[in-house]
Amino acid sequence: MDVSSSDLLPLDLLSRVLPAPGEPPPNQVRMVQSRGSRGFQLSGAMATVLSFPASQIFTNCDYFPGEFSLVATVKIPKLTQRRNDYIFSLVEEAADRLLLGLRVSQERLHFLVTAPGAGGRKRVTFKDVRLADNLWHTLVLAVTGRYATLTIDCGIPLELVQQQSFPSVLNTRNSRFYVGSRRRWKGRFSGLLRQLVLLPGSDATPRLCPSSEPQLAELSVPQVLTTTPLQPAPGLLPAYPYEAEVRVTSGNEPSCSRRQQGQLWFNTLRRGLLVCDGQAWIPVLRDKERLDYVEDYQDLYTSSETFDVEVFSIPSVGLFMAAANKDSRPGSGVYKWTDGRFLLYQNISTQEARAWKYFTVDDKVFLVVANSKEADRELSIIYRWSWSRSRFLQYQTIQTHSARDWEAFRIHNTSFLAVANHRRARDSNHNIHSVIYSWNPVTKLFEVNQTLLTSGAYDWEFFMVGPYHFLVVANTFDGVTTSISSTVYIWMDGCFQPFQHIPTLGATDWEVFHIGERYFLAVANSQRVDERGPSLYTINSTIYELNTLTQTFIRFQDILTHSAVDWEFFTVGEEKFLVVANSHDGSSYSLNSVVYRWQGYEGFVPVHSLPTFGCRDWEHFSTSNGSFLLYSSATSRLSKVFKLKTF
Repeated sequence: MDVSSSDLLPLDLLSRVLPAPGEPPPNQVRMVQSRGSRGFQLSGAMATVLSFPASQIFTNCDYFPGEFSLVATVKIPKLTQRRNDYIFSLVEEAADRLLLGLRVSQERLHFLVTAPGAGGRKRVTFKDVRLADNLWHTLVLAVTGRYATLTIDCGIPLELVQQQSFPSVLNTRNSRFYVGSRRRWKGRFSGLLRQLVLLPGSDATPRLCPSSEPQLAELSVPQVLTTTPLQPAPGLLPAYPYEAEVRVTSGNEPSCSRRQQGQLWFNTLRRGLLVCDGQAWIPVLRDKERLDYVEDYQDLYTSSETFDVEVFSIPSVGLFMAAANKDSRPGSGVYKWTDGRFLLYQNISTQEARAWKYFTVDDKVFLVVANSKEADRELSIIYRWSWSRSRFLQYQTIQTHSARDWEAFRIHNTSFLAVANHRRARDSNHNIHSVIYSWNPVTKLFEVNQTLLTSGAYDWEFFMVGPYHFLVVANTFDGVTTSISSTVYIWMDGCFQPFQHIPTLGATDWEVFHIGERYFLAVANSQRVDERGPSLYTINSTIYELNTLTQTFIRFQDILTHSAVDWEFFTVGEEKFLVVANSHDGSSYSLNSVVYRWQGYEGFVPVHSLPTFGCRDWEHFSTSNGSFLLYSSATSRLSKVFKLKTF
């Protein structure tokens, strides 16, 4: 059989049953958004409407290709025991004879073919295939000779070997493709169909996999399903009847994971409506709250001094806090929020841990520690959450140099990690390279992507302004003085390049936030150290604002601080706040850390003074119990949780 080059391109079967732009949609075809993605619900439409003659795609040859792949993205509800739904079929019209068919039952996928002559109908059945679970799945069925291979969601392929090869001369003359049926009411497809593609001549799996969203991997999706359906031209209705699945839950906080994405929860306690974004509940509507006062809530005793705390939520598991503890034994603690308190959940061996960072890559959950203990070979470690053991397990080791911080971020579907290398042990050199690593989807490891020269690096902060990606480093000390510049980098031409150098004094932290359309950078300046005199701890920390005309960050406000080592931005209702970690004034670690409130033209003004001891880090978090501030102490085992009382 002669096959033209155009025959080897993906053939979008779903688009061929849809009307051309400007034509009315098929009767009873609805576009439904479910779990953030759109598909067609076809079960109410006439079978003949959702069909087209095979001659439309087999223009140069009437025979179905002997080797091919079928790609389908579906969301199928639970089916009854005897029900079979057809995803598509190829039917000889005059005899109403099924030539090809792909159908699904509750736990099986069937591929049917009628061989020419007296061969009769053959059925290839993949068992224990759970597609009917009301979740999106992308399946690739590749057929070549006697082999049929099924790949679901870019997972492990399942191969079946048949006694006979697929027919090499399956004549499609006078036949029609039917999408979502077998030309009859019985067996109509009851789910959502987002993609249906025939790829002649090859296995489509390498074109789709690996994918950041394997359940929604795309080869060819109709454009109407990838564009916003609710923005028709003025005076026109949407192209298709459109609906989205919504379920509102009340009462105690339900789980929020990718499965619940888009669902709503009405918090009766706090009188607010929240939506699940796939990881956490995000407020949509809520009574306007105002901060009244701060209340002592929990004394949290850790195994040793705590340099950093990282609060994070694992979908369907709960809220956690990782403490970066000084002592190597028993190491650092991971705590879980249980009955309104943080309780110890897991100990992880660390080496003078300075910081933790939680992040995800696809469906994998990670926690990386910055170990700072100087040794011949210093290693920081990435841990991965084990769903089966409900624990973090060691995943990858990375050589670092007195690491102070990790930052995780994504640019154009690539995951990155940046480490702040503070000082090299063998020569006590602070002017060394900090490293940016990128995720390799093949090896499933982080690999060196770029190195940047830093001076006693203490913190990285990633942020975006419109389409631009930025990374700013807090440089603390160059071996002589703390009066040095910290650098803002911008992502250009596939790497980070210097954007602006900002003078700082022993910078230990950057906090990025925006208020309306205004973008700010707050630096925590810890101390002035040089060869000319004693160290100064009571100095200004500075807030910078992005000036869109000059395209630079300019000084907005100076705030007097006492060896500031952290800023934390948070909101209560519509009010904006900054809290600073004051750690030392030259004589004492027992100081007030201050909460500042945004006052518009006045900038940030002090509203609350919180007694702290060796305060090192602040974290704001919210639960169904309310909003909280957590601070860690670098000079004591006691960290504290404060509750924000509102009215």
